[in-house]
Parts: sequence; structure tokens; C-alpha cells
Amino acid sequence: MGLKQNLHKLKEKYKGTKMAPAFNALHTFLYTPNETTHSGAHVRVVDDLKRTMNTVIMALIPCLIFGIFNAGYQHYAAIDNALRLDPLGNFFTWDNFILGAWKVLPLVIISYGVGLGVEFIFAIIKKHEVEEGYLVTGMLVPLIVPIDIPLWMLTVAVIFGVIIGKEVFGGTGMNILNPALTIRAFLFFAYPTWMSGDKVWVEGAQAMAGQPDAISGETILGTLAANSHPVYSVWDMFWGFIPGSVGETSTFLIIIGALFLIFTKIGSWRIMLSAVLGALAMGLIFNGIVDQGWIEDGSKFYGLMSEPFWQHLIIGSAAFAIVYMATDPVTASQTNKGKWIYGFLIGFMGIMIRVFNPAYPEGFMLSILLLNVFAPTIDHYVIQGNIKKRMKRLKVKAA
Repeated sequence: MGLKQNLHKLKEKYKGTKMAPAFNALHTFLYTPNETTHSGAHVRVVDDLKRTMNTVIMALIPCLIFGIFNAGYQHYAAIDNALRLDPLGNFFTWDNFILGAWKVLPLVIISYGVGLGVEFIFAIIKKHEVEEGYLVTGMLVPLIVPIDIPLWMLTVAVIFGVIIGKEVFGGTGMNILNPALTIRAFLFFAYPTWMSGDKVWVEGAQAMAGQPDAISGETILGTLAANSHPVYSVWDMFWGFIPGSVGETSTFLIIIGALFLIFTKIGSWRIMLSAVLGALAMGLIFNGIVDQGWIEDGSKFYGLMSEPFWQHLIIGSAAFAIVYMATDPVTASQTNKGKWIYGFLIGFMGIMIRVFNPAYPEGFMLSILLLNVFAPTIDHYVIQGNIKKRMKRLKVKAA
């Protein structure tokens, strides 16, 4: 007897009990539900929430694989700096992959295991079906945290993020904050020394002859915030051969993922484009301030403020946040005009926070969470504005 038949029997056996949502979730995750609509007045589309989430995961897989290679590469490049002279030739090696997988895959396992465990527990307690919303969150979390984050910290953060950021609001589709960013914000405020400073990146954790167990270093944002100049070229930054959180380094792969999400109509191109424009606008303003001499070299703001405005998009988490975080359909603005405003403010404020917060030189997490809160307000005023325009047209016709 096949797995599908066994799962169906378990569903029937536990139907009406507390365990029913757990078996239903496993069955519908692996197979099409047995109960489907065949007639009647229903809107019919080829996708559902599960397929939508799987599409986003497919767009994230290249970033995950690249992040695994990059973990190993950064480790060995820190030991032998000569490897950076030919990053492409020394990047895709089995040594890099094995070391990277040893560090990255536990983050993925903890994220999915703990997060889905909490989802199943709440489904059983509240007697409702398990939603597929955590499928994407579970993949995003290991991609936006430092590779050396202790697993117990990640466990605590995932529990907090799923419960406080999602379940207390009613589950998938009801949350007002992006759950993955809620988890990252918890880590940042609860364990700041692990999320910023010189512990933001650890290239590896294998003891080597004459080397410590772990090698710590700063990201490019940390270097610029300290008024130092990074040793990486623009192409290194674009392709992703740089330190950073697991999935945020390769702007090239993030652009590919963005095009895939836009082509499949999962991600909003309006939010992506407007966020890029907002970031460029804020970057241009800061470059203008430096050019006018209002900020002198040596100021604690000078490093990031003098960075070429366009280069902000290929360092830090700017590109990753804009493509995969800002476009979350639940927490983003829903109206077309609202999406333009929402995205522009995310990019504009993200660069502003990045520059004015040298202790934590990354602002897109905070800007997206802030705009998550204001997204309903933006949509409200957009809708009210449309209503007023229609009322004016009615009055003109009536006259």
C-alpha cells in the first residue's frame, strides 16, 4: 500500500480529533487534497498557497547554494588571502561546499524543524488546519542570519517570531509584521553582539594547524561604517564573493530571483522598482552632502555617506530585502499606488538608517518592519483619495 493511501487512512482514523490538522497538513503538503471542487460558482486558478510558497522557495534555492559555497570560500580565503586573487577559480570547490554545508544546513534544519513544530502545536491546540505560510519563512531565516549564530539562539528566536510575529495575530495571512524579519529583529535586540560588530561573520569553525577554531571578520558595511575602505572590487560585490549573511551576498542571483518572481507574478515589480528608486534617491542626497563639504572625512558618518549611491544596492542586505522581504504579499501595501509609496519609503529609509546607525550599519530590516506597520494606513489614504476623486466626478456629472 502506498504512502498516500496510508496517510489518507490516518486522516480518516483521526478525523475530528486534535491530531487531525497535523495529518491533514502532511497529506496536503505531499499530495493534492482528496476533496476538490468540480462544479459551482468558484474562481478557478492554477495555483494555491502551497504552490505560491514553493515558487518563492525555488527563487531562494540559488541563493542558498551560493551561500553554502561562500561560507567555505570565506573561511579558506581568510586563511590564505591569495585565494581572493582568483575568486571564481577558487569558489566552486568541494572543500568550500562541504565546509559551507556543515555550517549552513543546521540553520535550515533548525529553522524548519522548530518553526513547523510550533505551527503544528498551535494547529492542534486551536483545532485549525496548518497553513503553508512558514514554508517561505523557514527558508528565509537561515539566509538572513550570520553563519556563526548559535543554534540555541536561532531556536529561541524562531519560537518567538512564529508565536509573537504570526500566531497571536491569527496565523498566515493575518500577521502585520514579516515573520522572518521579526525573528531577525529579536536576534538583533536580544543578542546584539552576535548580529553586529566583529562577530557578524565567521568563515568557518574547523580547527586548523596554527589557526584558531573560528576566524571572525566584518562585512563590507562594518568596514565602511568604521571609515575604512573594503578590499573587494565592485564585481566581487556584484557576484557575491564577499562576507555577509548567508543568502544576501550575490546581487546577481538576487536579480535572477527577482525576475523569476516577477515573471511568475508572485513578487510585485512596483515594490521592487520603487524601493530601488528610494534607495538611489537617498544615496544621491548623501553623496551631495559629502560633495558640498558638509561632512568631512573622519566623521563617523563619512564612510557610508560617501559610498557611491548606486553601490548601496550591491552591499549589505539591500537587494535581498527589497526582492524577498519587502514584497511579502501579506504585510505589504495592497493597492497599486500604495505599493509605489510603500516601496519608495523602504528604500529611502533603509539607506538613511544604514548611514546614521554606525553601530549597526544595516537599515532595511528596520525600514521594512516600520513600513509593515504603516502599510494599512498607506492603503487607507490611497483608497480614500480614490473615493474622493470619484465623488467629485459624480458631482460634476450631476451638475
